[in-house]
Amino acid sequence: MKAVVGIRREDKNFWERRVPLTPDQVESLIRAHGIEVYVQPSEQRTFPDDAYRRAGAVVEEDISRCRTVLAIKEIPLHFYQDLKTYLFFSHTIKGQAHNMPILKRMMEKRCQLIDYERIVDDHGRRLVLFGRHAGLAGMIETLVAFGQRLAAEGIETPLTELRQPYRYAHLEEAKAHLREVGKSIAATGLPDAIVPCVIGILGYGNVARGVQEILGCLPVEEVEPRMLPRLPRFNRVLYTVVFREEETVEPIDPSSAFSLTDYFQNPERYRATLSRHLPYLTVVVNAVYWEKRFPRLVTRDNIENLYRQQENPALRVIGDITCDVEGAVEITRKATTPGEPCFTYDATTDRIVDGVRALPGPVVMAVDNLPCEFPAESSRDFGAALLPFLPAVARADFTRPFEVVDLPEPVRRAAVLHQGKLTPAYRYLERYL
Repeated sequence: MKAVVGIRREDKNFWERRVPLTPDQVESLIRAHGIEVYVQPSEQRTFPDDAYRRAGAVVEEDISRCRTVLAIKEIPLHFYQDLKTYLFFSHTIKGQAHNMPILKRMMEKRCQLIDYERIVDDHGRRLVLFGRHAGLAGMIETLVAFGQRLAAEGIETPLTELRQPYRYAHLEEAKAHLREVGKSIAATGLPDAIVPCVIGILGYGNVARGVQEILGCLPVEEVEPRMLPRLPRFNRVLYTVVFREEETVEPIDPSSAFSLTDYFQNPERYRATLSRHLPYLTVVVNAVYWEKRFPRLVTRDNIENLYRQQENPALRVIGDITCDVEGAVEITRKATTPGEPCFTYDATTDRIVDGVRALPGPVVMAVDNLPCEFPAESSRDFGAALLPFLPAVARADFTRPFEVVDLPEPVRRAAVLHQGKLTPAYRYLERYL
């Protein structure tokens, strides 16, 4: 049977313009591997339909002939067909209640589900991801929010000149503008009311590297967490501090020493300690992977205590790039979009108010699909990582028992469903169904 791959149109929201494969990558799949590609037409996709036609793909609404279908975001329930293989971010592997209907529907239709999030190497490191671009866009959005929050307080800074990522033609234009803003900060300094200005980064993976790539366009000086209480009030730099696990949690048992392996295996034995550092942070950027079994790093009580105990706390903004609602950052009450990226948490009433406000509480940036703000660049990187795995997936005989289906091992690890049944690594999801 000839291998035929379909690319589904993204329609979850207005902002989603990414693609799993660019036209150049589709052309490679067709010419190098003899795979037919069908693409649903789309007016909002970052690459136009004609570019896919020139690449050799068939652009038409009906992609039902495709045994393998690629998408980015969740696929509606009506779209699934019997025995087909689907690759997308399903957001089901944590047992997310709002997406369990997707898993049930795919089980009813005896589908294969391969989740990009679980395509990992032998060490569990993700191989097909948008992490860097989430960090890039998320840090820019956070800096924009920071500038707006200061302006709402009557504090003028060069940060107010920054635009949201999607308002730049491309990433390099955004970086060039950031460097100009950085020159202004280095030349004239920041207002005394916000110095020392400290940006705390939670995490050190792909997302955090994107964050630091953006901050590298500004005059920054990296410091250690232990230095925070003694930072000089120097106004021509932004201090950055990266928090690793041993600096954000500690064993509940005071006689136990911190162990990263033990923390990952037994997180219930640990409690968060980031609150000790919060009084010294102006901006917090959350770039850590989080599950319910881990302690929250920033709790509602942490924020309420901070704003109750200090008349003018340093903390102005939390950029929650990870964006788990009421997750690692408990006051992330909802996900946002680039159209309205922020809300403000009022620590005196435990409520949120849309937009950037000068309230007694931090602004929270919680856009949940940040890479869509750099759709072309993020799609190119994502597709380049995905492309090497696709010929094997497209040609795999999924009618055979799962153990003998010929798949690259990273893809096998990402197979949540086979013939509509949970594969051994994902049988834990039964309790959520």
